[in-house]
Amino acid sequence: MAELDRVRVWAEALIRLHLDETWSFGFDNAKRRAGQCDFRTQRITVSRYLAARFEDDEIHQVLLHEVAHAMAGHRAAHGPAWRRIAREIGYVGGTTHHGETAEELAPWVGTCPVGHVTYRHRRPSRATSCAKCSKTYDPRYEFRWVRREISASTRLAAQTPR
Repeated sequence: MAELDRVRVWAEALIRLHLDETWSFGFDNAKRRAGQCDFRTQRITVSRYLAARFEDDEIHQVLLHEVAHAMAGHRAAHGPAWRRIAREIGYVGGTTHHGETAEELAPWVGTCPVGHVTYRHRRPSRATSCAKCSKTYDPRYEFRWVRREISASTRLAAQTPR
């Protein structure tokens, strides 16, 4: 698992190599998003929770993804210019993160009648059904949502590499 101090060193090195001194790096508290490129503040951030559980290669790819955004510019999004730049600097992933999320920090836990479990970081605003049981909404497989409290010790443990 990636050590956060090491992630910071890699990020700052990539920023120095590919961007100018106006860009900075930091960790954020995202639970589902691995990284972010904020053009307004010229800051690249990585989720401290996900960085602590990703392997070194995975977090390095997240950093390359976000640096490519900064290099390509806001309007490039995940289009051809961004993809070209990302490939040139060594990024080999896709446009979005499909890996692990910080499920232990999700305050909403949904269970379908069959027993499948899903997690949400925001209160569900409408009825949803289990995608494993039905590809479209089906009230027979509707999730029953329960709110759970997340303790300070759980939050601290989620930031610690496993």
